[in-house]
Amino acid sequence: MISSLLSQGVETLCKDDSQSDMLITPNRDKISALLCDYINEIETFNPAYGLVGVSNTDELIIKHILDSLAPLGIISRLLSSSADLRAANGKIDEPLREATLKIADVGSGAGLPGIPLAITMPDCDFTLIERMGRRAGFLLNTKAVLSLANVEVEESELEKVKDSRFDLITFRAFAPIEPKLINNLLKLCKPNGIIAAYKGRREKIEEETATLQNTELNYEIIPYKVPFLDEQRHLLILEHFPKLG
Repeated sequence: MISSLLSQGVETLCKDDSQSDMLITPNRDKISALLCDYINEIETFNPAYGLVGVSNTDELIIKHILDSLAPLGIISRLLSSSADLRAANGKIDEPLREATLKIADVGSGAGLPGIPLAITMPDCDFTLIERMGRRAGFLLNTKAVLSLANVEVEESELEKVKDSRFDLITFRAFAPIEPKLINNLLKLCKPNGIIAAYKGRREKIEEETATLQNTELNYEIIPYKVPFLDEQRHLLILEHFPKLG
């Protein structure tokens, strides 16, 4: 049975963002069913694995599932812009198709935000990078249960992941922003690749990004709204190529 709270939250995301609506609405029933199956997997394994710190299903839906999906439209537009720029700069012979886009979710843990994004963006390839064996095992099991053909799981420390593979890297509740972390993440990006970090209060983000102000990185803090959540949420975008214009 589809959760009413989840259904209302997804509907709100579609109303608030046309790009999210375009990605979700044509397959909303399938997406909602997969998200419910995913929630069931988390709740089944959470007591033993400590995947997320929640007290009930509603909290899981709001603070983790909807929070992961809330910037979906922003992420989709970033991917399109990166692909167009790479094509304009002659990095590829033809416009990059969505099917070729490769996204990494670093420190994936329970698969957040990687699995909700993979469910809503089935034409993109996702790699969930997780160093802890039990959590990597959970991700592999969830991939199988949900039949997510566009998801791979890589049990590895960040520093050991093969370089220059991804168009976009996401992370959520993984680590504070600091130069060493960003350098390690940038090594995984293709030319014109993007890092999208899920963050909370703007003041905290500005404290963390103060260490990056003397670097050549471009970064932007984009607010997003999570349905039913009265807390600040921002997507911190970091790019390692010059902005145009």
